[in-house]
Amino acid sequence: MVESGKEYSREVVIVNELGLHARSAAKIAKLAQNAKSTIWMMEKSEKVDASSIIDILTLACPKGSKITLTIDSQSDVDILNDIVSLIERGFEE
Repeated sequence: MVESGKEYSREVVIVNELGLHARSAAKIAKLAQNAKSTIWMMEKSEKVDASSIIDILTLACPKGSKITLTIDSQSDVDILNDIVSLIERGFEE
């Protein structure tokens, strides 16, 4: 995990064949909605709120896309790690 000032981030690669789609976006958003602060997802130069399925889908990430997840509060580090783990497991699909 990278710590920059008060911001914490992790990079992860989308590994599932279908990429980031509605069902996987819903799983991410469900986890992110439990955070005390906002969890951000970024792919290339686009940054979205990870608690919003619609925002996540705007990233349109196919398999192999590298995304960065960022939190504003260290209190959400477990949720950040849970999201990274979910993505690394291919959304359990």
